[in-house]
Amino acid sequence: MKKIFLLLTGVALLANCTGKPKQETNTSGDGLTGTIQLSGAFALYPMAVKWGEEFRKLHPDVKVDISGGGAGKGMTDALAGVVDIGMVSREVYPEEIGKGAYPIATVKDAVVPIINANNPELEVIRNTGLKKETAAKLWNREISTWGQVTGASTTLPVHVFTRSDACGAAETFAAWFGKKQENLKATAVFGDPGLAAAVQKDRVGIGFNNIAYAYDQKSKKIFEGLAIIPIDVNENGRIDPEEDFYETTETLIAAINDGRYPSPPARDLYLVTKGKPTKPEVIAFIEYVLTEGQKYAGETGYIALSEEKLQAELLKLK
Repeated sequence: MKKIFLLLTGVALLANCTGKPKQETNTSGDGLTGTIQLSGAFALYPMAVKWGEEFRKLHPDVKVDISGGGAGKGMTDALAGVVDIGMVSREVYPEEIGKGAYPIATVKDAVVPIINANNPELEVIRNTGLKKETAAKLWNREISTWGQVTGASTTLPVHVFTRSDACGAAETFAAWFGKKQENLKATAVFGDPGLAAAVQKDRVGIGFNNIAYAYDQKSKKIFEGLAIIPIDVNENGRIDPEEDFYETTETLIAAINDGRYPSPPARDLYLVTKGKPTKPEVIAFIEYVLTEGQKYAGETGYIALSEEKLQAELLKLK
């Protein structure tokens, strides 16, 4: 009997010991599980990846899958129910709202005009900048030389690039000079990374990128091989000191915040669901984005929304 008692006691102790690690592995403690699928805008992709990483630290039993493809794909996927959330980097159209699109603003970003850093006319271009009227002509194939851009005598050709995919960057950039993406006539390249690479390879090229693809988010400097052509906001034919704020993401973001950089091409970025979200994990993710997630905006190259705007967006989840 004594041996049986000792054996049973040992089994009980072993069961208790093996049971503890199972309890400790449940680090979330809130029972939130499931998978959240996002697709869409390259503009929002780096920010969404950061949010996904930080969200999973709080909710390790939730899987977050994120893919790019452009704002058009994000909207199409969301409305078709292919993903839970579409990432959209432009204003949502009334006809999309009519189909069930439910947009929630998350952060601000901007599109910037880019050129090759080895352009022989680089200093003249930087001093002259880019006017709305000139941009409209460039992306309508009415201008063929850099001399026509700057007013200088050079006959150096200019090669103009745009996006081939339906995207918020092209739509927002075109809106700056009163056009739509489908009006842009230029060599078309897929995606933000593709357009940046095309301009890096062409010393007379010009295009446009979202901030996260024009600037290295570690160094906060413009990517090697690229330069920003400043926007001549006051249209006086030169870049004044108050228009020269492109050295780093910090200086550019400050200009977006205080209105020195025009909107468009600055704009809000959206997470879009089909109808008001109902999945608990999706609601929790969006709530996180609008609360704790805002603190990561600056370090990732974005601009957090105002507290007033955040509260208005949070109300959309109630």
